[in-house]
Formats: sequence, structure tokens, C-alpha cells
Amino acid sequence: QEILEKYHDLFTVQWKGVIGNMCAPSQAEWEQLLTSCSAFLFYGMERFMSHVLLNWLVAMNIPKCRLVILLDLVRSQQSYQRIANSDLHKSCLRIALERPTETAMLLSLTGVGSIVTTQWYTNLEENAERLETLFENLLSFGRTTGQTIHVLQK
Repeated sequence: QEILEKYHDLFTVQWKGVIGNMCAPSQAEWEQLLTSCSAFLFYGMERFMSHVLLNWLVAMNIPKCRLVILLDLVRSQQSYQRIANSDLHKSCLRIALERPTETAMLLSLTGVGSIVTTQWYTNLEENAERLETLFENLLSFGRTTGQTIHVLQK
């Protein structure tokens, strides 16, 4: 919340979404958010693809979304239990499609221009630092996505 408030004035006119633990978005809300945005940020627990339906995502066409930032792969005891229960009902292939590289490929196939994602499990503090660096470089300094990723890699 602090990071969003800090960079609030640098955002474009519209900033829509779900913040905090207000509620879990429905599939229709995910679709509406992804198809109406030029940039999409997911900052949440576990795998992004564990929150959306695979069949629904692969059928989407979202070329207006030029950038997707997935700061996911954060694990807590509660989120691990939720994902473990969910994974019991999925095939090994389905679970494999939720990994970062596969998720990036699927989003690319739907028309997303650039995807920034974490590659391994992390914690909320590290993702908050990544988000701060992303916003600072993209919004304050006006760097390109590629330049910003180079800063993150250092």
C-alpha cells in the first residue's frame, strides 16, 4: 500500500484492481482487468496461474496489455495449504503449466507484449523491494522495461 501511495501521482489516469485481501477476484474480474489494461501487476501469494483458469486464459486475446508484472511465488503456511489442496485435483501437466516460464509463454501467446516475472519462491519483503525498484525505474526515471530489468538483475 505504501508503494502504491508513493507512486500514485505517476500512474496514468486509471488505476483499477483489487488491493489487499478485500476479496478474491472472479474469473470474469480477472478477464475484465487483463483485457482493459495496458499494464497488469500481480503482487500476490503462490503462482499467478493458480488463481486463474487455464482454459479461460489460453482462449483470451489481450494485445492491448503491453506489460504484465508477476510478483508472485510468495509462500505462507496458509497459501501453501490452499495451493496443496488445489493441486490435488490437477494433473502434473496442468501444474507444470503454472511454472514461471510456462506462464510467460502462455501470456505471450495471448498477446501480452512483455512479461516480468519471478523465477523462484521468495518472500513478501523481497517482492516489495522488487516492486519499489520497478516503479522507481519505470515511473520515476522513465526507463524502458529492459533497462529496468537490468537494474533488477544487479
